[in-house]
Amino acid sequence: MNDFTKKVIFVMFGGTIQGLGMGLFLFPQSIPSGGAGGLAILLNYFLKVPMGPALWIANFSLLLFGVKNLGKRFALWTIFGMTIAAFSIAFFESQINIPNRNLLYDLVFGSVFLGIGVGILMRQGVSNGGGGVLAYMVAHKKNILPGKPLFYFNCSIFLITAASISWKIIFLAFISQWISTRIVDFIYDIRFYETYTIDWRKKT
Repeated sequence: MNDFTKKVIFVMFGGTIQGLGMGLFLFPQSIPSGGAGGLAILLNYFLKVPMGPALWIANFSLLLFGVKNLGKRFALWTIFGMTIAAFSIAFFESQINIPNRNLLYDLVFGSVFLGIGVGILMRQGVSNGGGGVLAYMVAHKKNILPGKPLFYFNCSIFLITAASISWKIIFLAFISQWISTRIVDFIYDIRFYETYTIDWRKKT
């Protein structure tokens, strides 16, 4: 199996696990998975756009701003991962029903699966889209770490989502971010398989 095929498989797997966490656990509880997730919930709430397509629309719209700075190859891989995640969300939302839902279980399991999926994508040099693209652009331009702009972007979307739907959402979103980002770091750093990565910081 060549490196390109391995990368395709890992990106598909990461996008599917990300979609599982969001579509089966977080989105049914209206918990944003990040800035793009918050925008997707707003699109679903106001325009009745299904969550899978809504997330893809939100991610793709944000990615358009980053193509010039991050390169076409990075953008194409990110679009591929986003599309897999969107289809996975649509599948898990429509095909699997969990009776007698528990908010705490959905929050924890959804955040863990989200973190695993995003961590796998990032090991492949692929962004999960959304605020990550904008955060990198700001960090690259200002020569700062991406955590702060990502935090501010996600918080802004969380506040808008909370004001539109429910203020408890912002509390749940922060908990979800805390869990998922730690899982992302763990998956990103652990050495349990060889990965093929591209230099996504370099314009192509």
